[in-house]
Amino acid sequence: MTTAEIRKAVLDILADIAPDEDLSDLKDDVTFRDQLELDSMDFLDIVMELRKRYRIQIPEEEYTELASMGSTVKYLEPLMKDVE
Repeated sequence: MTTAEIRKAVLDILADIAPDEDLSDLKDDVTFRDQLELDSMDFLDIVMELRKRYRIQIPEEEYTELASMGSTVKYLEPLMKDVE
């Protein structure tokens, strides 16, 4: 997957988890929690959706890598490079 495809995949997951949120102006360098009404269960849902949709295992100690759109895409790039 390309960087743009990974970003779209993350946006699709966020849209499913937080359907009432406006994701059109999401900033790459600001944490999701500072931009969206996400709680810890929503965050776990993101991790679970990545696992379910793309078979990506994210160790709990690396959850902080998924804090913002920019850090999430950067973290996922090597893991999703071979995903179609």
